[in-house]
Amino acid sequence: MTTDADLRVPTRFAADKRWSERAARPLRIVAGPGAQPTAEEIEALRAGLIRRDEPASALVRAIQATPGLAIRDLHRALAAGPGAEAPAPIRAFFDVVTTRPAWVDDRLLARGAQASRAFGMDAGLVLAYGSLLGGYRTAAALEPLVRTGRLTGDETLRRIKETTIWWRAVTASGGLTTEGDGFRLSIHVRVMHALVNSQLEADPGWDWAGRGIPINQYDQASTLGVFSTSFLLHLRLLGVRVSKADAEAVMHLWSYVGWLMGVDDAWLPRTERQGRRLLYHFLSNDPPPDANTLALAKALIHMTDEVVEGRWRRRFERERALSVSTWLLGRAAMRDLGLSYRPPWYGLARVGANLLVSQGLGRLPGGRRLLLARSERQARAQFARWGETLPG
Repeated sequence: MTTDADLRVPTRFAADKRWSERAARPLRIVAGPGAQPTAEEIEALRAGLIRRDEPASALVRAIQATPGLAIRDLHRALAAGPGAEAPAPIRAFFDVVTTRPAWVDDRLLARGAQASRAFGMDAGLVLAYGSLLGGYRTAAALEPLVRTGRLTGDETLRRIKETTIWWRAVTASGGLTTEGDGFRLSIHVRVMHALVNSQLEADPGWDWAGRGIPINQYDQASTLGVFSTSFLLHLRLLGVRVSKADAEAVMHLWSYVGWLMGVDDAWLPRTERQGRRLLYHFLSNDPPPDANTLALAKALIHMTDEVVEGRWRRRFERERALSVSTWLLGRAAMRDLGLSYRPPWYGLARVGANLLVSQGLGRLPGGRRLLLARSERQARAQFARWGETLPG
């Protein structure tokens, strides 16, 4: 097994600067002056590929090394939460994640959660076809997903449902208190990442020289960026009103979620400008697409095929997905993803709807309350289309 002392910067880093700089150009533009990373920041990026989330990794190692403890005990303790009795290694981990940083502001967390919910169905569209699909454009973090079978074939829609439930838990009122479902599920995901790392690091077929640590600090921070920074950018592309105060609160919310999930403090996207700059740094040094890109992108576009009845309805869902993806990501990204370009009719339809609803209704007295009620109706309707009942 490869040890930390053996690790070198993997060859995926800046593997094709011509491609990565071209892909990252829009982010460089919106990041503004001073977007280029310094020499120290480049070294931090390189080092991030060979660094784990150490507290979670230490927890997994302790469970594996302690007689009488098993992974099932870890799952039970995570489900019970930090308020319940737990073995010493798990209790030590809970002590880490329940010691909140001084910068966390409950008022901003509440506003960020409420604003996220009020974005309604557009938030779901952006997360699926802007954030997730856009993340597939680079091969950077895809191999662990494919190795664990979590985002291919029939697993795609199930993972989308799980992610949606987690996102709703994080954005629920009080969801990030230590008793909240958002807190509990975020900690669970963090430990699952450490378990996947433990599994893949023990796999003799893992490509250390090319990829580094399977789930590393670099990729974790980059993924956080698609839930925060690019999330807001893509919402605006759909005509959604995102006020300065709401944007500040959303970035604060996801900075805390990132902290809970083990992202280094230096890579928490505290502000939109900082988030754009960070995301540019990651994408401009990411590797180009590979076979995993094509497989995952196709699976996402076809994810509803098995739950939507009727040939024409299934085709509509695929065409809608391709259209909004084209609007959010652009022609070059669709080409990288191996997907067909479509006229952006659905993206433009959302812009038209949001000029009336988000930009109009949302500005009126009581508008936020109406948007939140509308969002809940849309979420329940979406789960019904998936053949499920929305939890809670």
